[in-house]
Amino acid sequence: MSDDQKSIRPAAVAGMFYSDDPDQLGSDISYYLQHAEALPEPAPKAIIVPHAGYIYSGPIAASAYKQLEAIRHKIKQVVLLGPSHRVALNGIATPDADYFSTPLGNIKINRPLCEKFENYDFVQRSIAAHSQEHSLEVQLPFLQKVLNEFELTPLVVGSCNANDIAQLLDTVWNNDDTIIVISSDLSHYHDYLTATKLDQHTSAAIENLQPENISYDDACGRSPLNGLLTLAKQKHSSIQTIDLRNSGDTAGDKQRVVGYGAYVVH
Repeated sequence: MSDDQKSIRPAAVAGMFYSDDPDQLGSDISYYLQHAEALPEPAPKAIIVPHAGYIYSGPIAASAYKQLEAIRHKIKQVVLLGPSHRVALNGIATPDADYFSTPLGNIKINRPLCEKFENYDFVQRSIAAHSQEHSLEVQLPFLQKVLNEFELTPLVVGSCNANDIAQLLDTVWNNDDTIIVISSDLSHYHDYLTATKLDQHTSAAIENLQPENISYDDACGRSPLNGLLTLAKQKHSSIQTIDLRNSGDTAGDKQRVVGYGAYVVH
Protein backbone atom coordinates (compact mmCIF):
# COMPACT_ATOMS: atom_id res chain seq x y z
CA MET A 1 0.00 0.00 0.00
CA SER A 2 1.48 3.36 -0.98
CA ASP A 3 1.59 6.25 1.48
CA ASP A 4 -1.22 8.10 -0.29
CA GLN A 5 -3.47 5.07 0.20
CA LYS A 6 -2.79 4.83 3.91
CA SER A 7 -5.24 6.64 6.15
CA ILE A 8 -3.76 9.40 8.30
CA ARG A 9 -5.49 11.13 11.19
CA PRO A 10 -4.18 14.71 10.85
CA ALA A 11 -3.32 16.90 13.80
CA ALA A 12 -6.49 18.64 15.01
CA VAL A 13 -5.15 21.03 17.66
CA ALA A 14 -1.70 22.00 16.33
CA GLY A 15 -1.50 25.79 16.42
CA MET A 16 -3.89 25.85 19.38
CA PHE A 17 -2.67 23.54 22.15
CA TYR A 18 0.90 23.53 20.86
CA SER A 19 2.91 25.10 18.05
CA ASP A 20 2.21 23.99 14.50
CA ASP A 21 5.77 24.92 13.50
CA PRO A 22 7.99 21.79 13.76
CA ASP A 23 11.12 23.71 14.82
CA GLN A 24 9.27 25.74 17.45
CA LEU A 25 7.44 22.66 18.72
CA GLY A 26 10.65 20.69 19.04
CA SER A 27 12.31 23.60 20.80
CA ASP A 28 9.41 24.02 23.23
CA ILE A 29 9.45 20.34 24.23
CA SER A 30 13.24 20.32 24.56
CA TYR A 31 12.98 23.31 26.88
CA TYR A 32 10.40 21.60 29.11
CA LEU A 33 12.45 18.39 29.25
CA GLN A 34 15.69 20.24 30.05
CA HIS A 35 13.99 21.78 33.07
CA ALA A 36 12.61 18.46 34.31
CA GLU A 37 14.52 16.17 36.63
CA ALA A 38 15.36 12.53 35.88
CA LEU A 39 14.81 10.50 39.04
CA PRO A 40 17.02 7.55 40.08
CA GLU A 41 14.01 5.26 40.22
CA PRO A 42 13.17 1.97 38.52
CA ALA A 43 11.89 2.35 34.97
CA PRO A 44 8.18 3.23 34.86
CA LYS A 45 5.59 0.74 33.64
CA ALA A 46 3.11 3.57 33.07
CA ILE A 47 2.89 7.34 33.39
CA ILE A 48 -0.02 9.71 34.05
CA VAL A 49 0.21 13.12 32.37
CA PRO A 50 -1.99 16.21 31.83
CA HIS A 51 -3.33 17.33 28.44
CA ALA A 52 -3.85 21.11 28.37
CA GLY A 53 -2.16 23.64 26.14
CA TYR A 54 1.60 23.36 26.52
CA ILE A 55 2.02 26.79 28.13
CA TYR A 56 -0.24 25.54 30.93
CA SER A 57 0.62 21.86 31.41
CA GLY A 58 3.74 21.27 29.30
CA PRO A 59 6.21 21.60 32.20
CA ILE A 60 4.20 19.15 34.32
CA ALA A 61 3.86 16.61 31.51
CA ALA A 62 7.61 16.89 30.80
CA SER A 63 8.43 15.83 34.36
CA ALA A 64 6.85 12.41 33.64
CA TYR A 65 8.17 12.09 30.07
CA LYS A 66 11.67 12.82 31.39
CA GLN A 67 11.55 9.46 33.18
CA LEU A 68 11.26 7.65 29.84
CA GLU A 69 14.56 8.94 28.47
CA ALA A 70 16.60 6.25 30.21
CA ILE A 71 14.50 3.47 28.63
CA ARG A 72 13.85 5.09 25.23
CA HIS A 73 15.84 2.34 23.48
CA LYS A 74 13.56 -0.35 24.94
CA ILE A 75 10.14 1.19 24.27
CA LYS A 76 8.66 0.08 20.94
CA GLN A 77 4.96 0.29 21.82
CA VAL A 78 2.86 3.00 23.47
CA VAL A 79 -0.68 2.29 24.67
CA LEU A 80 -2.26 5.72 25.17
CA LEU A 81 -5.62 6.30 26.88
CA GLY A 82 -7.43 9.60 27.36
CA PRO A 83 -10.98 10.80 27.97
CA SER A 84 -13.47 11.73 25.27
CA HIS A 85 -14.16 15.48 25.28
CA ARG A 86 -16.23 15.88 22.10
CA VAL A 87 -18.16 12.68 21.51
CA ALA A 88 -20.54 10.93 23.89
CA LEU A 89 -19.03 7.48 24.13
CA ASN A 90 -19.83 4.25 25.90
CA GLY A 91 -16.74 2.12 26.32
CA ILE A 92 -13.50 2.64 24.41
CA ALA A 93 -12.85 3.75 20.84
CA THR A 94 -9.96 2.66 18.62
CA PRO A 95 -9.12 4.79 15.57
CA ASP A 96 -9.77 3.99 11.92
CA ALA A 97 -6.35 5.17 10.75
CA ASP A 98 -2.93 3.75 9.87
CA TYR A 99 -1.04 6.80 11.15
CA PHE A 100 -1.52 9.76 13.47
CA SER A 101 0.18 12.92 12.23
CA THR A 102 1.79 15.80 14.15
CA PRO A 103 4.05 18.62 12.97
CA LEU A 104 6.96 16.32 13.94
CA GLY A 105 5.88 13.58 11.53
CA ASN A 106 3.67 10.48 11.35
CA ILE A 107 3.30 7.79 14.01
CA LYS A 108 2.36 4.29 12.93
CA ILE A 109 -0.76 2.86 14.57
CA ASN A 110 -0.52 -0.69 15.91
CA ARG A 111 -3.50 -2.00 13.95
CA PRO A 112 -3.16 -5.64 15.10
CA LEU A 113 -3.34 -4.59 18.76
CA CYS A 114 -6.27 -2.25 18.04
CA GLU A 115 -8.08 -5.16 16.38
CA LYS A 116 -7.28 -7.44 19.30
CA PHE A 117 -8.82 -4.90 21.67
CA GLU A 118 -11.87 -4.60 19.40
CA ASN A 119 -12.72 -8.20 20.36
CA TYR A 120 -13.83 -6.85 23.75
CA ASP A 121 -17.51 -5.96 23.72
CA PHE A 122 -16.74 -2.55 25.27
CA VAL A 123 -14.30 -1.54 22.49
CA GLN A 124 -15.40 -0.19 19.10
CA ARG A 125 -13.71 1.51 16.16
CA SER A 126 -14.72 5.16 15.76
CA ILE A 127 -13.48 7.91 13.45
CA ALA A 128 -15.61 10.52 15.24
CA ALA A 129 -14.21 9.80 18.70
CA HIS A 130 -10.65 10.42 17.49
CA SER A 131 -10.95 13.12 14.83
CA GLN A 132 -10.98 16.15 17.16
CA GLU A 133 -9.83 14.62 20.46
CA HIS A 134 -6.98 16.57 22.06
CA SER A 135 -6.37 14.45 25.17
CA LEU A 136 -4.40 11.93 23.10
CA GLU A 137 -2.99 14.28 20.47
CA VAL A 138 -1.12 16.59 22.84
CA GLN A 139 0.89 13.61 24.14
CA LEU A 140 2.19 12.64 20.71
CA PRO A 141 4.87 15.32 20.17
CA PHE A 142 6.30 14.53 23.63
CA LEU A 143 6.45 10.84 22.74
CA GLN A 144 8.04 11.61 19.38
CA LYS A 145 10.69 13.75 21.05
CA VAL A 146 11.48 11.37 23.93
CA LEU A 147 11.29 7.94 22.30
CA ASN A 148 12.94 6.36 19.29
CA GLU A 149 10.76 4.51 16.74
CA PHE A 150 7.52 3.27 18.28
CA GLU A 151 4.01 2.16 17.35
CA LEU A 152 0.95 3.70 18.95
CA THR A 153 -2.30 2.19 20.22
CA PRO A 154 -4.51 5.24 20.91
CA LEU A 155 -7.70 4.65 22.88
CA VAL A 156 -10.38 7.27 23.57
CA VAL A 157 -12.25 6.32 26.74
CA GLY A 158 -15.86 7.22 27.43
CA SER A 159 -18.07 5.80 30.12
CA CYS A 160 -16.28 2.58 30.99
CA ASN A 161 -15.91 0.24 33.96
CA ALA A 162 -12.52 0.40 35.68
CA ASN A 163 -12.30 -3.40 35.80
CA ASP A 164 -12.82 -3.59 32.03
CA ILE A 165 -10.02 -1.11 31.43
CA ALA A 166 -7.78 -2.99 33.88
CA GLN A 167 -8.48 -6.23 32.02
CA LEU A 168 -7.50 -4.62 28.71
CA LEU A 169 -4.31 -3.07 30.10
CA ASP A 170 -3.37 -6.36 31.73
CA THR A 171 -2.84 -7.88 28.28
CA VAL A 172 0.16 -5.57 27.69
CA TRP A 173 1.36 -5.11 31.27
CA ASN A 174 4.16 -7.66 31.09
CA ASN A 175 5.52 -6.48 27.75
CA ASP A 176 8.92 -4.94 28.48
CA ASP A 177 8.80 -2.94 25.25
CA THR A 178 5.48 -1.26 26.12
CA ILE A 179 4.71 1.90 28.07
CA ILE A 180 1.16 2.79 29.15
CA VAL A 181 0.29 6.50 29.11
CA ILE A 182 -2.84 7.84 30.81
CA SER A 183 -3.88 11.37 29.87
CA SER A 184 -5.85 13.27 32.52
CA ASP A 185 -6.12 16.72 34.02
CA LEU A 186 -7.25 17.12 37.62
CA SER A 187 -9.79 19.60 39.07
CA HIS A 188 -11.35 22.23 36.84
CA TYR A 189 -12.18 25.92 37.37
CA HIS A 190 -11.87 26.35 41.12
CA ASP A 191 -9.92 29.16 42.76
CA TYR A 192 -6.25 28.45 43.40
CA LEU A 193 -6.49 27.43 47.06
CA THR A 194 -9.56 25.22 46.57
CA ALA A 195 -7.96 23.51 43.57
CA THR A 196 -4.72 22.93 45.48
CA LYS A 197 -6.57 21.14 48.29
CA LEU A 198 -8.71 19.09 45.90
CA ASP A 199 -5.73 18.05 43.80
CA GLN A 200 -3.70 17.06 46.85
CA HIS A 201 -6.58 14.81 47.87
CA THR A 202 -6.72 13.27 44.38
CA SER A 203 -2.95 12.78 44.34
CA ALA A 204 -3.15 10.93 47.64
CA ALA A 205 -5.84 8.65 46.17
CA ILE A 206 -3.61 7.99 43.14
CA GLU A 207 -0.56 7.21 45.28
CA ASN A 208 -2.62 4.97 47.57
CA LEU A 209 -4.24 3.13 44.62
CA GLN A 210 -7.75 4.18 45.66
CA PRO A 211 -9.83 4.61 42.48
CA GLU A 212 -12.97 4.65 44.61
CA ASN A 213 -11.84 8.05 45.96
CA ILE A 214 -11.56 9.68 42.53
CA SER A 215 -14.80 11.06 41.13
CA TYR A 216 -15.67 12.73 37.83
CA ASP A 217 -14.97 16.22 39.21
CA ASP A 218 -11.53 15.20 40.52
CA ALA A 219 -10.01 14.17 37.18
CA CYS A 220 -11.42 14.48 33.67
CA GLY A 221 -9.59 11.27 32.73
CA ARG A 222 -11.09 9.47 35.69
CA SER A 223 -12.16 6.39 33.71
CA PRO A 224 -8.76 5.46 32.21
CA LEU A 225 -7.02 6.65 35.38
CA ASN A 226 -9.15 4.43 37.61
CA GLY A 227 -8.63 1.50 35.25
CA LEU A 228 -4.88 1.89 35.62
CA LEU A 229 -5.15 2.24 39.41
CA THR A 230 -7.27 -0.91 39.58
CA LEU A 231 -4.64 -2.88 37.67
CA ALA A 232 -1.72 -1.33 39.57
CA LYS A 233 -3.36 -2.45 42.82
CA GLN A 234 -3.73 -6.00 41.48
CA LYS A 235 -0.06 -5.99 40.46
CA HIS A 236 1.13 -4.56 43.81
CA SER A 237 2.68 -1.63 41.99
CA SER A 238 3.59 1.73 43.49
CA ILE A 239 2.74 5.17 42.12
CA GLN A 240 4.82 8.26 42.73
CA THR A 241 3.77 11.88 42.29
CA ILE A 242 6.48 13.72 40.36
CA ASP A 243 4.80 17.08 39.84
CA LEU A 244 1.57 18.64 41.07
CA ARG A 245 0.66 22.16 39.99
CA ASN A 246 -2.12 24.04 38.27
CA SER A 247 -2.58 26.67 35.59
CA GLY A 248 -2.20 29.39 38.24
CA ASP A 249 1.40 28.21 38.70
CA THR A 250 2.27 28.19 35.01
CA ALA A 251 0.45 30.58 32.68
CA GLY A 252 -2.98 31.46 34.03
CA ASP A 253 -4.58 33.58 36.73
CA LYS A 254 -5.42 32.17 40.15
CA GLN A 255 -9.17 32.79 40.10
CA ARG A 256 -10.19 29.85 37.91
CA VAL A 257 -7.54 27.19 37.52
CA VAL A 258 -7.14 23.67 36.14
CA GLY A 259 -5.08 21.13 38.06
CA TYR A 260 -2.27 19.08 36.56
CA GLY A 261 -0.37 16.13 37.98
CA ALA A 262 2.43 13.93 36.69
CA TYR A 263 2.89 10.42 38.06
CA VAL A 264 4.95 7.31 37.40
CA VAL A 265 3.90 3.73 38.06
CA HIS A 266 6.69 1.35 39.06
